[in-house]
Amino acid sequence: MTTTEEVIYNLEKNAPMTNREIAQQEVNDFKRSKKLEWMIIGDLYYRNKTEILQHKRYVIGEGGAKIEAQNLANNKLVFGFVRKLVDQKTGYLLSKPISITTDGPKEYKDELDKYFGKPFLRQLKNLGKNAINNGIGWLQVYYSETGELSFKAIPSKECVPLWKDGAHTELDAMIRFYPVEVYEAKTKKTIQIIEFWDSDGVMKWVQNSTSEYVPYEDLQGHFSAEDVNGKVQQLNWERIPFIPFKYNDEEMPLVEILKTLVDDYDKHVSFNSNNLEDLPNDIIVLKNYDGTDLGEARRNLAQYRMTKVSGDGGIDTISVNIDTTALTSHITELRKSIYEFGRGVDTQSDKFGNSPSGIALRFLYGDLDMDANIIETEFQASLEQLLWFVNQHLANTTSKDYSKFDVEFIFNRDILINETEAVTNAKDSVGVISDETIVANHPWVTNVQDELDRLKKEKSEAMTVAEDQPYGGTGGAPPEPVPKQDEQS
Repeated sequence: MTTTEEVIYNLEKNAPMTNREIAQQEVNDFKRSKKLEWMIIGDLYYRNKTEILQHKRYVIGEGGAKIEAQNLANNKLVFGFVRKLVDQKTGYLLSKPISITTDGPKEYKDELDKYFGKPFLRQLKNLGKNAINNGIGWLQVYYSETGELSFKAIPSKECVPLWKDGAHTELDAMIRFYPVEVYEAKTKKTIQIIEFWDSDGVMKWVQNSTSEYVPYEDLQGHFSAEDVNGKVQQLNWERIPFIPFKYNDEEMPLVEILKTLVDDYDKHVSFNSNNLEDLPNDIIVLKNYDGTDLGEARRNLAQYRMTKVSGDGGIDTISVNIDTTALTSHITELRKSIYEFGRGVDTQSDKFGNSPSGIALRFLYGDLDMDANIIETEFQASLEQLLWFVNQHLANTTSKDYSKFDVEFIFNRDILINETEAVTNAKDSVGVISDETIVANHPWVTNVQDELDRLKKEKSEAMTVAEDQPYGGTGGAPPEPVPKQDEQS
């Protein structure tokens, strides 16, 4: 028969975990995960700190033991393919300001331009870089010290999301952990903070000297605000104020696809460099050398241009020719594979050498454009989530509900074009399509509306000048009057 004490013990043993226990467990699991490992590798490879930098050369020493070679070349050549491809993708998709259209009133459009203007462009570009390097980037919504709605990018390696769904579209909670430097008396030390964000607010813990996490701050709201009486209130958003920006649906970083190819490229080119440095042009063959120290013979050849041999001895040389054909073929195929599976554009390709047409350029940019489409799809969903916070903020501060209006974010891609062909096509399209469409597709135009306004002003000034000319702008004497019909007769 089960006693009351046993029932109570079993209930306590199987009780739900507290938020602190959940946060600590999730952080510990994340620190041991392959996901974090790939994030770290992604950041390292973007900074050109690839695996080849750890390479050491070994020789067989006495007793057959491997020892590190100190007298052999150990060149470590790093090729920044990952960095170039990441910058190429972000530059292609996120280097130009996004355009925003809405069917709402002008004041709503002005508010959107304020939050999604040029300062946000820099954040969006950095989010793109973080997403490609880590598989996912994070943006936090917060209020600044002056009460302004603001956004900041959070390192992906500090974020452990708890999702509501398997598709990772909605957050149930967010755990963030990060180090903080503090001073205790005159000693500077680093402490670890864990934050747990959910619908109830934010809880924080700090790691103590025994590696246990103890309360750092009491439960706080997502943000605070003063009421009409000047009293500070802790308030929460209806959603967790962290927004994911994914590289792809699988949250897979680019380096996970390219690492083996990049490592092999670095290794083979570095090894070839070592061979060129280590191997002499000729190998010297000594016959019946009168001595046992080859070092002495080499020194005599270098210093005196001679050495002593005995009997029918002599000196011959064997030429050393390094065949680089196989290496060249291998690294050429590797380079093609890196750009193919990295979905980028190899600007060193000979296809760029003859001013390719617009169709040819679109073909060359096909893989990059396909990857940009995937990124844009993910980022569009993220911007919709961010828009929800902006609309909520505007509703709280202006008492106006703008959420009923449609908003479209348009990514302006920076694709390389044949300018001569584009200008010719624009001229040939006059009278066929609208002037606005022609201006929008002209390669020299950066702001369509400004250019249309300038064209309208120039036409107006030209008409004014023509009207001010004497006699309709013909100059000279006035034309002879045309006689009436009865005068002619």
